[in-house]
Amino acid sequence: MDLNEAQGTIVRLFNDANTQFHKMPGSAIILRYIKSSYQNDPVRSAIELFLFLFAVRYLLAPSYSTQKKKHVELTEEEIDELVDDWTPEPLVAAPAQLQDSENEKRPIIVGPTGPKSKLSNGKTVTNLASYNVYNFVANETLKEKAIQTLRTYGVGPCGPPGFYGTQDVHMKTEADVAAHLGSPACIVYAQSFSTISSVIPSFSKRGDIIVADKAVNFSIRKGIQISRSTVRWFEHNDMEDLEKVLKKVTKEQAKKPLTRRFIITEGLFENVGDVVNLPKLIELKLRYKFRLILDETWSYGVLGRTGRGVTEAQNVDATEVDMIIGSLSGPLCAAGGFCAGTEEVVEHQRISSASYTYSAALPALLATTASETIAMLQEQPDILAGLRENIKSMWAQLDPRSDWIKCTSAVDNPVMLLVLKPETVASKNLSLQDQDQVLQEVVDECVANGVLITRLKSMPAALGAGLRDQGWQPQPALKVCVTSGLTKKETEKAGTVIRHAITKIITRRK
Repeated sequence: MDLNEAQGTIVRLFNDANTQFHKMPGSAIILRYIKSSYQNDPVRSAIELFLFLFAVRYLLAPSYSTQKKKHVELTEEEIDELVDDWTPEPLVAAPAQLQDSENEKRPIIVGPTGPKSKLSNGKTVTNLASYNVYNFVANETLKEKAIQTLRTYGVGPCGPPGFYGTQDVHMKTEADVAAHLGSPACIVYAQSFSTISSVIPSFSKRGDIIVADKAVNFSIRKGIQISRSTVRWFEHNDMEDLEKVLKKVTKEQAKKPLTRRFIITEGLFENVGDVVNLPKLIELKLRYKFRLILDETWSYGVLGRTGRGVTEAQNVDATEVDMIIGSLSGPLCAAGGFCAGTEEVVEHQRISSASYTYSAALPALLATTASETIAMLQEQPDILAGLRENIKSMWAQLDPRSDWIKCTSAVDNPVMLLVLKPETVASKNLSLQDQDQVLQEVVDECVANGVLITRLKSMPAALGAGLRDQGWQPQPALKVCVTSGLTKKETEKAGTVIRHAITKIITRRK
C-alpha cells in the first residue's frame, strides 16, 4: 500500500466515524459544548479529556481480590517452639542497686503531713521534705472553708471545664490569680504538671521555633516534645549565650516564611534553684521579636513582697510576659495550675489545650483553697517574712559553715539544693553515681537523727533525641524544703543535724 492509499483510508475512516457520531442522539449538543469549551478555556478541555480517559481506563481495568493471602500454617510443635524462644520485654525496667537500697529505707509518713510528721516506725521527725512552706496544711480557717465548699459543691465536678465542669469558684480563682499577678486574664488547669506541657503545644506547632534554657524542668521538656517544634538550647541562665542563639535563629529565618518563635524558661529553676534575669530576658525578646513563656511553678507564691513571683521580685510588669504559667499546689496548698496572659491567649487555650479540654475540672474545694491562700499572702505579708527568716537561718547553718557542700538556690528560695563542692568531688574522686550514693547516705543519716529531707532526682531519659541529647543533667543534690511552720530555733537545729550528717558521711568515705 502506497502513501496515497493510506491517506485515503484514514480520511475514509474519519468520515465514517464523523457520520456515525452525528447520527447519535445529542451529538450536536456535545459538539457545541466542546467547541465552546475549547474557545473559552482550552486547559479545562484538556483536563476533562484526561479525566474521561482515566475513567474509561478505570472501568476497563481488570478486577483484583482484596482478600489477604493465607498465612503459612504452623504445626503445634512449631508454635510451641516459637513461644518458648520468645521473651517479652518488661513493662518497667529493673530498678538499679541504688534504687533498691533507697526503696528499702524509704520513710513512710503516717497521718497528716506537717512540720512535725510521724513515720510508720513510730518516730516523729522534722519534715523538711515537703512543699508545705507556709504550713497552710494546719491552718484551721482553710480547713473550714474547704469543708464548707465540699458540702456545697461535692467532691468534684466530674466533667471537663468546657462541658459542665466549670463552676463559679473556678471563675473566681481565675479572676483572683489574674488580679494578683496584674494580668488581663487567667485560665486554671486541674493538674499542675500538665499545665505547661499542654500550654506549649497549644501555641507552638511543627515548624515553629522554641529557644529554651538547658536546665528547664521535665514538664517543660514534655511540652516541647509534644509540640514537635524546632528546638534551640542556650546555656543555663546565660543571657549572652541566649542572645547569640536568638541572633542565629533570626538570621536563619530572615529569608524563610514567617513562623512563631518562643523563648521558654523558668522563674525559679527546679533543677538548680537559681532565679532568672527577667528584665534582660524581656529586653532580648522585644529586640528579636520572640514571645516569652515563663514557668513560675516554683516562684509563684514564694518570690516578691506578696508572693506574685519573679515579676514582683524584679519589678517587671506582668503584661510584658506573654504567658505566665504557675502552680496552685505546693506553697498555696491547693492543686492545679494556671496560665495568665491576654484575653486572646487565655481563650485560645479553652478550646485547644489538651489537658484543659479533656480533663475533669479542678475540685471546687481546691479552687476555693487557692483563692484563700492567695488572699492570705496579699493581706498578711508577715507570712512571707517569717518564711524568709527561716531560710536565712538554714543558710547560716549550711552553706557558709560546711566544707563539703554549697547551696545553688536563690537566697529567697525555700527549696534549698545542696550540691557537693567541686573540690570535694575531685578529692574524693566521685562519679555522678557515687555522688547520688553519698547523698542518699546523708538522707538516711538525717532521718536517723530526726530530720526528714530528700534528694534531687535526675532527669528521666524517656525523651526524644532533640530533648535528651543536649548534654545537660542536674548535678546530684540534697533537697531541703524550709517551712515557716518551724521556729527559728527548730530550723537552726535541723540545719545543724544536716550539716553534721554531711560531714560524717563524707569524712568516713575514703
